[in-house]
Amino acid sequence: MSGTPLPWVLRAYLGLAGKLAPVWRRGLERRLKRGKETPRSVRQKLGSEYADRPEGTVVWGHAVGVGEAMALAGLFARLAPLRPDCSFLLTTTARTSGDALKRTGLPPRCQHQFAPVDTPEAVARFLDHWRPSLALWCEMDLWPALIAGTDARGVPRVLVNARLSPESLAKRRWGRWLYQALLPGFRDLFAQNEATVEALVSLGAPRERITVSGTIKSLVPALGCDVDELAAWREALGARPVWLLASSHPGEESMALQAHARLREQRPDALLLIAPRAPARGAEVAALADNAPLRSAGAQLPTEAPVYVADSIGEMGLWYRLAPIALVGGSFAQVGGHNPHEPLALGCTVLHGPNVWNFSESYERLDSLGQSQQVQDVDDVVRSVNAVWAMRREPDAAALVDPQAEAVITRVLSHLPG
Repeated sequence: MSGTPLPWVLRAYLGLAGKLAPVWRRGLERRLKRGKETPRSVRQKLGSEYADRPEGTVVWGHAVGVGEAMALAGLFARLAPLRPDCSFLLTTTARTSGDALKRTGLPPRCQHQFAPVDTPEAVARFLDHWRPSLALWCEMDLWPALIAGTDARGVPRVLVNARLSPESLAKRRWGRWLYQALLPGFRDLFAQNEATVEALVSLGAPRERITVSGTIKSLVPALGCDVDELAAWREALGARPVWLLASSHPGEESMALQAHARLREQRPDALLLIAPRAPARGAEVAALADNAPLRSAGAQLPTEAPVYVADSIGEMGLWYRLAPIALVGGSFAQVGGHNPHEPLALGCTVLHGPNVWNFSESYERLDSLGQSQQVQDVDDVVRSVNAVWAMRREPDAAALVDPQAEAVITRVLSHLPG
């Protein structure tokens, strides 16, 4: 788009977006009253507060969800030692993403702030302040005014970790004219699989600029945790055998509890940690487990109870360090699975159910390398957990990162000045 007249659909969008600034402001004020924003996040989204811009080259990456933000943080962590002259800015739209980045820690020379609302005025203030030399979009959170403003300033743009299922493609077809205006301006587009390549092409992306890269979520650095908390838990657990149901959904807890009852017939002191994907379900999960100790209710350390419900946010780094084996949820429910790379990075053996389409390429590769294992039912879970308890093995660190994801780093570097 740079240097050429804007397509009519983008001109229409920008004209409407300019008139919606009061609507954005009222919406943010309502969210602030409900606790979904902070005064600082509102000011940043409206473009009235920024951190100081560092000198030199700034690489900017934008994400929406926690997983995407952590993936960009992992990418920046790999870029930082290769380009010590660069600083990094990571923007998110969701408060939960910003909170997660603060808890886990940002890469060297990296700052976080909330992305501006998608009005030309807020976008202009944001871009005039930060003056990025390269813009990375993670997955498909594409805001037209933000992209148009970036393009108008001649900032090269790269799309990473794109993934489009048939369902998400169908939802985006209503806005295909906008996508046809936005996607051709990306210098490089990295798709997680071939199906996404075809979906991007159907939305207007130039096929010759698209590369299948797998998921860059394999670059995510190991999740952090409170070292004092970890030491206290390890002392309290002693030699108890532990396993974890991570990011669970309704129905998956019942299956894990059945398996745990079987495991306790052989190891009566065994402990099952359950970390529900939605912490708000903590009390519900605890009730399923005969009123198990609940993190949010003040159970800060394990008791002699057989189950502990870890209904907290931002503490997965603690639970993965305590359990040598993790059954990753969302893989028996019709959810599509969750990220296997986070537990693997902390030494967990990963089990998963059959429904892993969100990470199908990752699980297929990791299963073939023996780094993860599909289980079908309670019997499989019992056998696999017992096997890990009997013979602990460390994951192959070299196998954890998708080689295709590593190639993204080289290509991103090629778009930086100098």
